[in-house]
Amino acid sequence: MALGGNAISPKGQIDTIANQFSHTRKSLSAIKHLIDHGYDLVITHGNGPQVGNALLRTELTADQAPILPLGYCVADVEGGMGYMIQQSLQNLLKREGIYRDVVTVITQVVVDKNDPEISDPTKFIGQRYNNEEAQRLSRNFGWTIKKTSDGKWRRTVPSPKPISIVESHAITELVNAGKIVIAAGGGGIPVYFMENGNLEGFDAVVDKDLASSILAQEIGARYLLTITNVDNVYINFGQSNQKPIHQMTSFEARKYMKEGHFANGTMQPKIKAAVEFINHGGESALITSIENIQHALKGDAGTIITNSK
Repeated sequence: MALGGNAISPKGQIDTIANQFSHTRKSLSAIKHLIDHGYDLVITHGNGPQVGNALLRTELTADQAPILPLGYCVADVEGGMGYMIQQSLQNLLKREGIYRDVVTVITQVVVDKNDPEISDPTKFIGQRYNNEEAQRLSRNFGWTIKKTSDGKWRRTVPSPKPISIVESHAITELVNAGKIVIAAGGGGIPVYFMENGNLEGFDAVVDKDLASSILAQEIGARYLLTITNVDNVYINFGQSNQKPIHQMTSFEARKYMKEGHFANGTMQPKIKAAVEFINHGGESALITSIENIQHALKGDAGTIITNSK
């Protein structure tokens, strides 16, 4: 189950840790339904707002403390959010009289150090600035910056394609032992293999949905569930003729992607992740909101993607 970072840090609210804990607890209703249905569960989650805040703290204290690189911030936030989800879920299970261990695995995701994203980063991250401030920060910190659709400027970082999950074998063993696992938080920590075979960290971010799909494939998951802020996938989304899709094949999903129905950076990676999962042996992928989980598990809500055969 891939839980969106904005579910924990909704837009328009002060992003305190107390608020994050509160929203995390609300999101666990979806997880409770899955546990009630007897699923063995791996939970992944986004971390965009949280990493943005971590980077802002680094910028504001740059003259007082050493700068923390992006890769380290991703690892730091993965651990912190894992603790938050883990503890909240442990408390829920205890109240419900369910005796299941919950563990967080700090997860490394292998990427290609020569991925095209490296030389031309496109992933916006962190705060929005006017041109003058963005140029100053770019000079001070060596950022690549680009203009956003709203006329502001933001830092851009590489978002290379995930290739494999370093800890997938350990995660498989934990799931097979009946543990509920939290892994690949924020897409995991990007790493690459050096010529001597050692792992090396990389200052980038990995898309959470694509990493979730790779993890699901490697552990042999049957189902991939993506929680987002809409009840269904739509074609012509946001237009007067928008139409919800309740079920589609992976072939139809690819067709809709080519026609440009799914926005890059929001729904498109979720559809791409689902298609990749189905094409590599997954039984089905479900995309829906937290509120609709119970109905979606019965087939009465959400969007289900199945094999094209």
